[in-house]
Amino acid sequence: MSERIIGIMGAIPQEINGVVNLLTNKKENKIGRRSYFTGELNNQKVVVVYSRVGKVAASATVTTLILEFKISELIFTGVAGGIHTDVKIGDIVLGQSLIQHDMNAQPLFPAYEIPMLGKAYFEADSSQLEVATTAILEILEEQHLHNVISEKDLDKFNIHQPQLHVGLIGSGDLFFSTNAQKEKLQQNLPEILCVEMEGAAVAQVCYEFEIPFIIIRTISDDADDHSTLDFNSFIEKISNVYSIEIIKNIIK
Repeated sequence: MSERIIGIMGAIPQEINGVVNLLTNKKENKIGRRSYFTGELNNQKVVVVYSRVGKVAASATVTTLILEFKISELIFTGVAGGIHTDVKIGDIVLGQSLIQHDMNAQPLFPAYEIPMLGKAYFEADSSQLEVATTAILEILEEQHLHNVISEKDLDKFNIHQPQLHVGLIGSGDLFFSTNAQKEKLQQNLPEILCVEMEGAAVAQVCYEFEIPFIIIRTISDDADDHSTLDFNSFIEKISNVYSIEIIKNIIK
C-alpha cells in the first residue's frame, strides 16, 4: 500500500502561504518555476504549492505533485465568484462535481465534454467529501471564524452566518466581471454554484491518474460588475484564514 501524502494547492500565494507556515520539518523544492513545500501538518505528510492562475498552470502543478511527490490525494483551496442566487460572499462551496464551462468542441463532441475522455463532469471522492463537509460544518456551526477573523473585517464584507454549499463548480480561463457573463452561464448551466479558473482542470488530471481530490472555494464576489472591488483585501483578511482553519480541521 502506498504512503499517504496529501497535496495541498492554491492558485496564488495569498491563498496558500498561511498553510505553508503551519508545516513542521519544512523543505522547499523548486521545480518548473514552482516552489513545492514538503513537511508535516498534524503529523501527516503533505506537499503545499501555489499553481498560479488558470487551467494550464494548475494542470502542470498537480501533475508534478502526482509524478514527482507521489501524492495519494489532493486538496485545492481558494476563492471563487458566486453564480447561484443562494450563494453569498463569505459562503463556502465544496465541489461535488466540476465542469470546464469554456470547453466546447462542437460539433465533434458535445458541449463541455472533454474530447477522448467522454466526460464533462468530474466527481470528487465521496469519502473525502464527507470528511471535508464535517470539518467545514464544525467551523461554521461553532462560529469559529468569528474567533479568528475580526468583526470589523467580517462586517466589511457583510459576512455574518456563512453557509456551506455542496454541488457543481464551473472552471474556465475567464474571470467573471460583468453581469452579462454571469447571466449567460446561468442560462447554459443553471446548476453551477460558483466559478473559478483551476478546479475542473485539476479534477481532470486527478481523474486520469486516479487520485482522489476535493476542491474547496470561498466566495469572494458575486461574479458581476462589482467582482473586482476589494478582491485582494478579501483574500488577505478572509479567505486566507478560511483556508488555514479548514485544512487544519480536515487534517487533524
